[in-house]
Amino acid sequence: MSGSVLVVDDEEIVRNSVRQWLELGGFTVRAAAGADEAIRLVTESPPDAVLTDFRMPHRSGLDLMRDVHRADPDIPVVLLTAHGDVPLAVAAMREGAYDFLQKPHDPELLSAVMTRAIERRQLKLQLRQLSDRLAAPGEIDARLVGLSKAMVAVRAGILELAGHDRDVIVTGETGTGKEVVARALHDFGPRAKAPFVAVNCAAIPAELFESELFGHEAGAFTGARGARIGKFEHASGGTLLLDEIESMPLPFQAKILRALQERTIERVGSNKLLPIDVRVVAAAKGDLATESRQGRFRSDLYFRLAAAEINLPPLRERGNDVLLLFEHFAAAAAKGAGRPMSSLRANDLDALLAHDWPGNVRELKNVAERYALGLAATGRSVAEILRRGEPGAPQRTLADRVAAYERALIEAALREHDGSIAAVTEELGVPRRTLNEKMAKYALARPGRKDS
Repeated sequence: MSGSVLVVDDEEIVRNSVRQWLELGGFTVRAAAGADEAIRLVTESPPDAVLTDFRMPHRSGLDLMRDVHRADPDIPVVLLTAHGDVPLAVAAMREGAYDFLQKPHDPELLSAVMTRAIERRQLKLQLRQLSDRLAAPGEIDARLVGLSKAMVAVRAGILELAGHDRDVIVTGETGTGKEVVARALHDFGPRAKAPFVAVNCAAIPAELFESELFGHEAGAFTGARGARIGKFEHASGGTLLLDEIESMPLPFQAKILRALQERTIERVGSNKLLPIDVRVVAAAKGDLATESRQGRFRSDLYFRLAAAEINLPPLRERGNDVLLLFEHFAAAAAKGAGRPMSSLRANDLDALLAHDWPGNVRELKNVAERYALGLAATGRSVAEILRRGEPGAPQRTLADRVAAYERALIEAALREHDGSIAAVTEELGVPRRTLNEKMAKYALARPGRKDS
């Protein structure tokens, strides 16, 4: 990665050798013999990163770092230190230094550290642009954050399909943001002012499917004391998201197919056809084409929906989007809590990029919020947070790690939905009784309540 580096060292031989090595590596390099000259160069033209000696006459590298961060807090500063200065350098990192290298430094390591530092700077600049977009909710970039080719293609596909009225399939692993895509299709299209209704098909008992989606008349079955409209009618004029549609029972898939073909429904207990005006977005964790070939999903329903399809990539395939998303979520959490944002270190970036992210963006958001809301302040790194499902003792077994991840998901959902049990059961796709049992198991309380 190319970028601009300001090298600061009072020893001309060291300054020139470092400059030559970095220029051979493709960096654009300027040099300064002291802190005063360096801050003047930073003010004239901010570099992507600063590499400075720790001990210099008149003013130290730490003094320079403070000046640089006053001018631009997002410029990473790397310190060159003697062996005896390592404790001071570690303290400087707590104050905001990006990293430090001991003299005599390893040239290859120097290039690697400066590459990561510049990468960090570019991410910060991208976050500034993102923050501007977040101020204007109409920007799709604020909904689906990422600069990878895959996410650029996803946003382009959404904007292309939003203006059409055809039904859409959205596929992607758990936590990739399928509902976010469905909402974007709704909000950026002509149905934006009408209702957006989300239904988790995995959370509806088979015997209640027809009533839940089509509604029922009074007396249609035991307990049906009054008429009730279903989700199709509730979404009239707007968008209906059928999440986890692959879990829908096969017999009911035929009724959904007929409703989509005829654009009419019948409430349970009624013979009257009711016209529906609704756009359907079907979300699935797996490939519905494969499911239909293997007989687990009706092929005719798949082909009825498959006129348009958006596939969300897993987070592990999105490269530096991981870092951008982490910064975005952590900064938002820190701001919401009124806390300063702890700066990510080089090993934090490595840990984020090396992690497999089985829970995708949902898992990343949880880790970022935990980092921002206090764990970083106690000296815990991102790597430690990823290794631990809980802030306590490390989990060594798979069962412990799965339990910790399950607890984190339920806790995040409770917080996101302000303790609404109905909303949490719908998001997580579990029955209310199961959720209550798990909340008791993990001693989780609904936000703002003392009961668990």
